[in-house]
Amino acid sequence: MTEYVDFVPRESFQPVLALSPDGETVAYSSNADGSFDLWVVPVDGGPPRRLTDLGDRAVREIAWAPDGKSLAFSADREGDEQYRIYRIGLDDEVPTEISSGPDCQRVLAAAPFDALGRYLVYAANDRDKTAQDVLVRDLVDGSERRIVPPAGVVFEPASISPDGRWLLVSGRRSNSDVAAHLVDLTDSGSTPGSAPVCVTAQYGQRFFGPGPWLPDSSGFYLITDLWSDFKAAGLYSLRDRTVAPVAVHDRDVEFVTTAGDVLLWSVNEDGCSVLHARRNGTDSNLPPLPAGVVTAAELTPDGRRAVVQVDAATRPAEIAVPELDGALRYLTDSRPAALHVVEPVAPASVFYPSADGRQVHAWFYRPLSPGPWPVLLSIHGGPEAQERPCYSYAGLYQYLLHQGIAVFAPNIAGSTGYGLTHQKLIYRDWGGVDLADLDHAVRHLRSTTDVDAERIAVMGGSYGGFAALSCLSRLPHEFAAGVSICGPTNLVTLARACPPTWRTFVDNVLGNPEADAEKLAQRSPLNYAEAITAPLYVIQGALDPRVPQDEAEQLVTRLRDSGVDVRYDLYPDEGHGFSDRANKIRAYGEIADFISSHVRC
Repeated sequence: MTEYVDFVPRESFQPVLALSPDGETVAYSSNADGSFDLWVVPVDGGPPRRLTDLGDRAVREIAWAPDGKSLAFSADREGDEQYRIYRIGLDDEVPTEISSGPDCQRVLAAAPFDALGRYLVYAANDRDKTAQDVLVRDLVDGSERRIVPPAGVVFEPASISPDGRWLLVSGRRSNSDVAAHLVDLTDSGSTPGSAPVCVTAQYGQRFFGPGPWLPDSSGFYLITDLWSDFKAAGLYSLRDRTVAPVAVHDRDVEFVTTAGDVLLWSVNEDGCSVLHARRNGTDSNLPPLPAGVVTAAELTPDGRRAVVQVDAATRPAEIAVPELDGALRYLTDSRPAALHVVEPVAPASVFYPSADGRQVHAWFYRPLSPGPWPVLLSIHGGPEAQERPCYSYAGLYQYLLHQGIAVFAPNIAGSTGYGLTHQKLIYRDWGGVDLADLDHAVRHLRSTTDVDAERIAVMGGSYGGFAALSCLSRLPHEFAAGVSICGPTNLVTLARACPPTWRTFVDNVLGNPEADAEKLAQRSPLNYAEAITAPLYVIQGALDPRVPQDEAEQLVTRLRDSGVDVRYDLYPDEGHGFSDRANKIRAYGEIADFISSHVRC
C-alpha cells in the first residue's frame, strides 16, 4: 500500500541558485543528505557534488566569486534566522566565516561581489536590532563600510555596478512600498554625497524592486507597479533619472535577468510562471516548462541558455536548463517512488464569488476516484503570498488525493499575483476581508457537486495557520478537523514579538500592538477559543523567531482545559517551518494521518 513517505521528493531545494562566471556550473542548496547543504552540478549534466556538511545549519543564499574559484553563502542554525556568512573554495573541506560579531540577521546582496571580487555586500542588524544596515566588506584588509538606512526603512542590498561606483539598495517599508536607493562608493563616507539617495522618490510610495545593471553601468532594470495595478519590468536611467517600461503585461512580472544581449523575465499568469526571452529586441523561443512556478533563474554569460528551478504540482522542484530556441533538460530528478506508479493530479483553476462581488481565484485538486470526496481547505501563508501549482507540503497534496481527499486552495484577499488592490485589501484587516473570502470558499464547496459538505478540514502554515484557526473559531461552519503549523493565535502578542527589523512593516500590514490593541484582540483566534470544537493538530518550532512558541501553547492550554481534542507537537530544533528533512517528513506524515483519520468514512 502506498504511504505518505512514498510521495516525498528525494530532495528539496532552497529557492536559490547561482551560475558560475563561466556558465559551466550551477550551485544550489539541497537537503538530499538531510540538511540544506551547498551543492554544485555541471550545466552540461553529470553527477552533483556536495561542497559542505553543515549538520544543523542550512544554506540559504549563494553567490559565486567573480573568479569562479569560490562561493559565498549564508546559513542559519536550526531555523533561527540568525544568518552568518561563509566562503568556501571548490576544493576546500570546510568553509571560512566572513561575517564577524554577534548573532544577528545577515542578508547577502542579490549579487554581493563587485566585478573584481574584492568587496562583498550584505545587510545586518548588528548595530541596532531594529535597523538593517548595509555593509561593504573589503575582503583584502577586512575593513567594512556601513550605510545606515533612514528611520523606518529596511535596507536590502542588491548589487554593485560593473564600474564599481554605485551600490544599488532597496528600501522596504512594506511589501508594496519599496524604493530604489543608490550609494556612491567613490565618496569617502564623510561627505553628504556618500549617503544613500532614493532615486525613485519622485514617483511616490510604490514598488521598485532593483534588478541587474546594464553592462556600462548607465542604468539598471527593476520590477515596478508604476504603470498599473500589476508589476512590470522597467529600466532606470542614471542619466535621465527616469524609469522606462521594458516588459508590461496584464499580470505581474516576477523577475528580470540579463546576460549579453538577452533579456529573460517571467510572468505570473494566474499562478503559473511563463518565461519570456528577448535578444537584441527580438523575442526568442523557449521550450515549454511544466505548469508551475520558476523560483530561481539565471542566464549563462552568452545568453544561449538559462538555468532555472521549477516547481510543479505534478513534479517536485527541479533544476533544469531551457535552451533558447532549443529543448528543456533536467539536471536533477527528485521524483519520489510514488510518482513512478501513481498518476499525479494537476489542479483546476477556478473562481468563486466573495461577499463584495470580487471573484476569488483558487486551485481545486480533484481525486481521480469518484466522489463525493472529503476536502481539505488549504490556506497559504504570508498573507502577501500566493497559492500556486507546486508540489506542496512535500507531496502531502498528492498523497491526500491518492487517498480520495480533494484539496481546495484559494487566493483570498491579501494574496499576491492579482494586482496591488487585491494584495492590500488585508492591510490592517487580518481576520476581516480574508475571513469573509474563506467563508465564501466553504459556501462554494458546500454547493459543489462531488464534495461531501460534512467532511471539510482546514489547514494552514504561518499566516495560513492563523486563518485556519479563524475559520475554526469564527465561521458558522462545522469542520471535520483543523491543522495549524506555526500559526499565530494572539495578534497583539504577535505584533509585540515581531523581529526587531520588522517593526514598521508590522505596523503597516498588521497593526501596532499598542494603538491597535483592541482591534487586534477582536481578530485573535485565542479570544474565540471556546468556539473551537473540531479536532485540532498544532505544530510549532521552539526556535521560531516570527511566531513565538507561546502563540501555540496559550491556545493549546485553553482548548485542553475545555476538553477539546488537541494534538500538539513541538519541534525543539526547528524555527518557522522545517529545515531538517527528517522533521519535515515526520510532521507532514503525521498531518496526513490526522486529516485522513478525521475526514474519511
